[in-house]
Amino acid sequence: MTACTSSDLVAFLVACGEPDVSLAPLPGDASARRYYRLEGRGKMLMEDRVDPDGFAGFIWIARHLAALGLSAPQVHCADAESGLALIEDFGTRTYSVQLAAGRDEAELYALAVDALLHLHHHPQAGAVDVPDYDLATLLDELSIFTQWFAPALRPDVDVAAFDAAFRALWQAPLAGLNKGPSTLVLRDFHVDNLMELEGREGVRRCGLLDFQDGVIGLPEYDLVSLLQDARRDLAPGLEQAMLERYIASAPKGAGGETEILHRYHLLGAQRHTRIAGVFLRLNLRDDKSGYLRFLPRVLRQMEEALQAAGLTEITEFLDRELPGWRQAGPTLIGTA
Repeated sequence: MTACTSSDLVAFLVACGEPDVSLAPLPGDASARRYYRLEGRGKMLMEDRVDPDGFAGFIWIARHLAALGLSAPQVHCADAESGLALIEDFGTRTYSVQLAAGRDEAELYALAVDALLHLHHHPQAGAVDVPDYDLATLLDELSIFTQWFAPALRPDVDVAAFDAAFRALWQAPLAGLNKGPSTLVLRDFHVDNLMELEGREGVRRCGLLDFQDGVIGLPEYDLVSLLQDARRDLAPGLEQAMLERYIASAPKGAGGETEILHRYHLLGAQRHTRIAGVFLRLNLRDDKSGYLRFLPRVLRQMEEALQAAGLTEITEFLDRELPGWRQAGPTLIGTA
């Protein structure tokens, strides 16, 4: 698809009943999507020319979440062929902005946990046409670590051999997750993609963004995304308090505290391992080095989650094959 021109934008906006508007571009993120605020209109233009599946996913998941009683941006107008959509503008009160301004951290996180509980309790949460977050996908994501992180730390590593051995070690622990409950997983449920919305009640005060890669998987995955955030450390004791809040109201079929925490720590280990590889890929392939500043935190979270999940064989493998991986940062891996 060709890059969006001003005439493309104008024609789309006219067709959506929005002529003569002023567009203010928003800063980009790790994706290729672009957003433009229609100043004074309460609407936003979303452009995604390179990921038609993600674009379509955003449209139908946004509508699905709204039908479940949650707050996703209303889709006013969409053209899948051009990769353009006119959506509701939730404003600027992201959790990140609110926290930086001194907003009560525990209150915001409690709202987000309650929104997840609402989603996980809803009997129709998984009634949406999205992929399954199955064993093959979880293992393929771990290969991002072997393809990008491992050779950055150890240039002489045999990537194919490392990947085969690494995946084999994860196979049995992840295969055991198929006994858990399933729901819609938003995948990027963290402070940059959550908003506090004024004038709404209950869980609808929590605005949801960036869910186009949603899948059907285990409910604890989004809990990990929220409470073990690659971007920030939570106040001491807050993670435990929010876990207790979730467990106390967990949906039927989730099991007790032991089952929930096992899935939480195992999915956390998988997620942090994947993200460590993604941050290297963003830097080396996409020339986006800013995410490397989060790498030391992610590796600490990865180590802690591996220990909590009892994945000692994987930790021992990493210690043997990638000495110094725990302390790896932009300087050590030579990618700054």
